Amino acid sequence: MADPRGFLTTPVRENAPRRPVPVRIRDWREVYEPVDQAVLSRQAGRCMDCGIPFCHNGCPLGNLIPEWNDLTRRGDFREAIEQLHATNNFPEFTGKLCPAPCEAACVLGINQDPVTIKLVEESIIERAWDEGWVQPLPPERLTGKTVAVIGSGPAGLAAAQQLTRAGHTVAVYERDDALGGLMRYGVPEYKMEKRHIDRRIQQMEAEGTRFRTGVDVGGDVDAARLADRYDAVVMAVGALRPRELDVPGRHLRGVLQAMEFLPQGNKLALGQPVPASVPEEKRLTAEGKDVVIIGAGDTGADCLGTVLRQNPRSVTQLAIGPTPPPDRTGNQPWPTYPLVFRTSSAHEEGGERVYTASTTELVDDGEGGVAGLRMVEVVRHPDRTYTVVEGSERELPAQLVLLALGFSGVEQMPMVEQLGLEVGADGALVRDAGWQSSRPGTFVVGDAGRGASLIVWAIAEGRACAAAVDEFLTGRPSTLPAPVTPSARPLAV
Repeated sequence: MADPRGFLTTPVRENAPRRPVPVRIRDWREVYEPVDQAVLSRQAGRCMDCGIPFCHNGCPLGNLIPEWNDLTRRGDFREAIEQLHATNNFPEFTGKLCPAPCEAACVLGINQDPVTIKLVEESIIERAWDEGWVQPLPPERLTGKTVAVIGSGPAGLAAAQQLTRAGHTVAVYERDDALGGLMRYGVPEYKMEKRHIDRRIQQMEAEGTRFRTGVDVGGDVDAARLADRYDAVVMAVGALRPRELDVPGRHLRGVLQAMEFLPQGNKLALGQPVPASVPEEKRLTAEGKDVVIIGAGDTGADCLGTVLRQNPRSVTQLAIGPTPPPDRTGNQPWPTYPLVFRTSSAHEEGGERVYTASTTELVDDGEGGVAGLRMVEVVRHPDRTYTVVEGSERELPAQLVLLALGFSGVEQMPMVEQLGLEVGADGALVRDAGWQSSRPGTFVVGDAGRGASLIVWAIAEGRACAAAVDEFLTGRPSTLPAPVTPSARPLAV
């Protein structure tokens, strides 16, 4: 920290500018423009290198945030990327997709706008790729031990990269036709172009990690037999069992879960055909339709941005809860991550948001398709129960209804039964303090064991689980970093 008055001399927080709405909704490119060095230096200079930097508390990776903020302020990007990669395998993923709990925990955020940590992080890694500083780091020698990682989302990729660099022979199995998990087919192209995943995969292949796409473990391959071929198995299968909407008309054509719709949107964005395995009645776009999205979280916003790029007639997003407050409330104090009203790039682009809305019925068009949605206004009470406001019933036109209600655990998959894994009451795979499941030598990482969570937690878990696997394989304490434990949770009130 060279300027102890940095936050005073630069009181205004600046974010990366977004491309104009009328331009960006006509394509699938990322919405943000690059930021020049002068802006980055000013914004990084707002970081005070606090005596106790609570940004470390907000970030489960333990990112060296004050250190690389100061390096960015000074323009030393070469050293900044070394500091960033010391704790994070994929800073471009977190820089683009993480909701930045580190910023919510920034000490400056107590009474001012916090430091633009996420902007600085993304700028560092993009500069590093442009300069050719991101290179493969293959191991000096191999241990002779083998590991199968099932699932190629951020948790699986982080575990695989760490274990490969430790000298183990790692194979990643992915049931989809391309790698990346939810980052590939759940996250829209306009939030993160898939070239960012592809270049990391190329780096990992050069380091020695092997990838097997289009392999459904438990279907194409018996999971127990696969596990017998390896010295250890890492289950990084995510938590993609969707929450359901139990109302009349749920069965109608045109009512899709978000993760039935978003992968198709990503395929179309890249000019790729929808897989033949998708039934004809689920091959739907929003073009020319009235669309209703049920759910107000990140997945709902992803649906909104995707729908708007498909030229719908109208879009409405429903939330059962009340409109969030504009600022922190007393029951969500710093440094917790607060529930406040946020406007994502997708919300800026169009559509209507309706709060305190509860769906009561999906209306049949007479031919088995959805024609509308009936809803009522509700009041939420402190005990999280709801009562209906009398006389508030109304109907919205809808030929496409998307359910973005969150996830409730690991999908029902044959591999879970074949491996004899225990599933907890929360729908997650049971694991012990050493990341192991009920089957010795089989480890559980990421959303599969934690439940649906943030990408930064997935990467942190992947790194920590890799240390446990390394210790299991070698029989001695691992030198790999372990930033979190399986029971670690974000700070909350």
